[in-house]
Amino acid sequence: MPLLDIRDLSVTFATSSGPFKAVDGVDIAVDPGEVLSIVGESVSGKSVAMLAVMGLLPPSATVTAAHMEFDGVDLQTLSTRRRRRLIGRDVAMIFQEPMSSLNPCFTVGYQIGEALKTHLGMGRAERRHRTIELLSLVGIPEPEKRLSAFPHQLSGGMSQRVMIAMAISCQPKLLIADEPTTALDVTIQAQILDLLVDLQKETGMALVLITHDMGVVAETAQRVVVQYAGKQVERQEVIGLFDTPHHPYTAALLDALPDRATGDRLPAIPGVVPGQGDRPDGCLFNPRCTFADHRCRTVEPPRQPPSLGEALCHYPRHAGEAAA
Repeated sequence: MPLLDIRDLSVTFATSSGPFKAVDGVDIAVDPGEVLSIVGESVSGKSVAMLAVMGLLPPSATVTAAHMEFDGVDLQTLSTRRRRRLIGRDVAMIFQEPMSSLNPCFTVGYQIGEALKTHLGMGRAERRHRTIELLSLVGIPEPEKRLSAFPHQLSGGMSQRVMIAMAISCQPKLLIADEPTTALDVTIQAQILDLLVDLQKETGMALVLITHDMGVVAETAQRVVVQYAGKQVERQEVIGLFDTPHHPYTAALLDALPDRATGDRLPAIPGVVPGQGDRPDGCLFNPRCTFADHRCRTVEPPRQPPSLGEALCHYPRHAGEAAA
């Protein structure tokens, strides 16, 4: 039984120019201890889908799903009080920007301690001991001294380590990492990713890694979901996805990896992800797809079987086919 089981999730925002469906018919299943990666360009709905799980979307968002459960609990009928007990304890999230996610008015020690007090009911001495233990676990030197530090006194990498310490403080069953290496330099990115993977292996928690970096996916994930313009366009095991991508969009993302470059320039996907006012008919990827024909431009694509990566495409690529 999946730890997180979501079927047909949609998120629609009310805007001044009308409703905008940021997530459209998404299915997500995460088993205990599994590492699932959700990939795609910006504005693909990756973060929005997970914020819907956390219950952190604004009032302008309408969330619907045929099924939405975590560890057997129906998230759609959950009361506010029960959700507050669940979120932060059994389900935790690391956000994109650590410098803006931490409260600048409170010390690091206080902010981690608040999570321990709220969810585990720890006393002051016990909170201090556990906070020092957590800061040490995520690789922060001299953790006792960092308890009294404010966020502005920490580097970006150090702030992200604090966010990770806060997220794992209650030993969650599921950790959602939303592009946790954004705005960090390359060396620190590798350290943060290694830390997340090590913690996942040590604790056995499930990990959902949201990213646009296919290199990160190759190093960390077991299964991959590819999203484009709010829709899932492919779902595969990581080895199968890298060996035989079935959707042209997945193939284009992989072709843009530096280690797959064959010429002097890296191939790029022309155009941009469609927004609210420029969504095409037929397949949403058709304006940027080199394989698109009249059918792609007029008819919505079907969902292919698992043997073809459940690709949302009229003409899925098969093993051995070269990308255009």
